[in-house]
Amino acid sequence: MCNFIAKQRKNSSNYIFNRVLIIYFMPINKEEQVRNEVVRGAKAIFSKGLVEAGEGNVSVRNGKKEDFFITPSFNQYETLKEDDIVHLNFEGVPLSAGKLPSTEAKMHIAIYKSRPKVQAIIHTHSPFATILSIVGKGIPVIMEEMYAFLGGSVEISKYGEAHTTEIGNVALNALGIKNAALLANHGVIVCGKSLDHSVKFAELVEKLAKMYWGALQIGKPNLIPEENLERFQKIFDSLFANYPRSMRKKK
Repeated sequence: MCNFIAKQRKNSSNYIFNRVLIIYFMPINKEEQVRNEVVRGAKAIFSKGLVEAGEGNVSVRNGKKEDFFITPSFNQYETLKEDDIVHLNFEGVPLSAGKLPSTEAKMHIAIYKSRPKVQAIIHTHSPFATILSIVGKGIPVIMEEMYAFLGGSVEISKYGEAHTTEIGNVALNALGIKNAALLANHGVIVCGKSLDHSVKFAELVEKLAKMYWGALQIGKPNLIPEENLERFQKIFDSLFANYPRSMRKKK
């Protein structure tokens, strides 16, 4: 956890320098760059065992515009290439020809519209987290790192029918101000200020789900008291939080 956080702080302090570099070295085709990001994220979660062929989805917002790029329906991760990625606007209208978008595009749109800071969204069916989603168990604060990266416990949503606007709404409610939630009988949804953040969060949720499941087999898990989490709340707010300012009073 410390190494990842240190990297984020370094990245933040070098922001201006990095922006100068981008001016000179950014690929001519911005669309190609974003498509490449989606492919990179998709292959990352596949290699980590968080999804199998034909399930889950990854999207990346197109800068500050009201459109994004998302993996196609029934995605084949091993052979996925940039031309397979689908370009959509926030009304769900395709801006590119070719494959059909992921059937969960409506859920991604709901999150992007609600959270302007979010740059990448990942939905997985990772095994242990999905097991918990099926029995209706969220993940309480069992590790300090989940507070720093995710904003606290991982809540379970109400059931929402897949491929509909409804699942987007229940996902947002379960997320609250946090970066991850379990979707009832469905899996995991995470969102981040960068693709790397989102991949990290998706991986962390599955690790936490496995730990929590294992602890439940032995006995009653010990939870971390809230009074010991203040400094991790500050890390979350300064580095990883992506909820809108209007929600601060609801914390």
